[in-house]
Amino acid sequence: MMDIDEFRIFGKFAVDYIANYLESIRSRNVISDVNPGDIIKKLQEKMPENPEHWRDVIKDLDSIIVPGLTHWQSPHFHGYYPAANSYGSIVGELLSAGLNVLGFSWICSPACTELEVVVMDWLAKFLNLPQHFLHSSSGSGGGIIQGSASESILVAVLAAREQTVKRVKQEHPEWSESDIRGKLIAYSSDQSNSCVEKAGLLAAVPFKLLPTDKDCILRGDQLEEAMSKDLNNGLIPIICVANVGTTGTCAFDDVASLGPICNANNIWLHVDAAYAGAGFAVEEYSHLRNGLELADSLNFNLHKFLMVNFDCAAMWIRDANLVIDSFNVDRIYLKHQYEGLSKIPDFRHWQIPLGRRFRALKVWITLRTVGAQGIKDNIHKHMSLAERFENYVINDNRFEIFAKRALGLVCFRLKGDNDLNSNLIKKITENKKIYMVQGKYKNTNFLRFCVCGMDTKEKDIDFAWNEIQKQSVLVLQEADDLLNGNYMKDLHIKHDSEKHKIMLDSENTILSVDSN
Repeated sequence: MMDIDEFRIFGKFAVDYIANYLESIRSRNVISDVNPGDIIKKLQEKMPENPEHWRDVIKDLDSIIVPGLTHWQSPHFHGYYPAANSYGSIVGELLSAGLNVLGFSWICSPACTELEVVVMDWLAKFLNLPQHFLHSSSGSGGGIIQGSASESILVAVLAAREQTVKRVKQEHPEWSESDIRGKLIAYSSDQSNSCVEKAGLLAAVPFKLLPTDKDCILRGDQLEEAMSKDLNNGLIPIICVANVGTTGTCAFDDVASLGPICNANNIWLHVDAAYAGAGFAVEEYSHLRNGLELADSLNFNLHKFLMVNFDCAAMWIRDANLVIDSFNVDRIYLKHQYEGLSKIPDFRHWQIPLGRRFRALKVWITLRTVGAQGIKDNIHKHMSLAERFENYVINDNRFEIFAKRALGLVCFRLKGDNDLNSNLIKKITENKKIYMVQGKYKNTNFLRFCVCGMDTKEKDIDFAWNEIQKQSVLVLQEADDLLNGNYMKDLHIKHDSEKHKIMLDSENTILSVDSN
């Protein structure tokens, strides 16, 4: 077994390894070259009987594991949304692992709970959230660090379900609990993340995904119409999950119009701001805070925009007693003498699992080593880089913007049918230089370009656009060949007199694009 001296050597080597990996990440293809099953074949079929030296483990890490990664911290990664990181957060994760406390109640590690109370209030103030979401407010609200937006939404759905069942049972004591539960219904938009539907499956509450308008936005009149029909049919609405930053296009539901309807009908309003919640902190997106004062809970992923590594999702609850009342299961071994003597929470009542990691430590270290202004600068950097990319799209008449640019996301497409865009994303993925994913809205495919990576710069946006142009040339030429029955003979000059003339050098770098 490894002793403390060997641990020191191993640990220092590991930190250097991570630093070297991040420093050289631009030189790696963002997508790996492995095929399904390749890694399994290279790994041992059984665990070793005796300890192996850590240097042998590192060799396999370097030769088997890392080559099989998709490099989320690469500045050439533009898929999904960011997996945020920073050096302070990495160190915080290391320290948290070393201390290895399980902070499910205050007595288990007072610092674990109280540091979380402090940083959640820091974040609430940074994001300009309503006062009732702070632990330090006079009410019973506060924040907790969950693992992900998926967990946060599930907690909200479960709490809403239990509170609704109790309320309806009091109003209709003649109804059985099973009858009540069989009538429950929940709402979100057809642009919501898949985790919303999954929360409904896990909570045994069906979600009705309401159609959005042409801007992919869910508004109050759509919710009111659907709810009115369901009430007339004997169903019992429990929750509406509003999206502030949908996964597809980063659209923002009209929380200000959804809130009054939910509040008037005893429906829990949860705001999923997993990505776009960062906008609450900057003036350019201050309008996103409209209606938050009406929300019962909201979530925002620090691991998407606040330079804290995965997993780390912030959730705020207006009245934590409603969640505690829904989740509280006491055992004698969980009790301690300080319960109920102060406003300090036992966070085990606010979440699904009993155990919980010391995530607040990496948040605290990140916020202190980056600072509020540094985080705002990072948000503005993403916005600026996205604008740079958008300008490239606008100035190339082969492409069109599909949805309004939001924070670090640009949605665009090749003009033409869906096959053109599907073929383009296929070629981009196969070439492995950058990584993007498709989106779809009302039978129209589009491409999502999101500013991600740990240290993306203007040159990385230029690199990505050049790669997109190169692959677009091939896609358009292939489409022309299929249409005209011709075949491409010259790889360095592609020409279609009616559409485009693109000049490439010997390495297929774009030299010029002339469009007629």
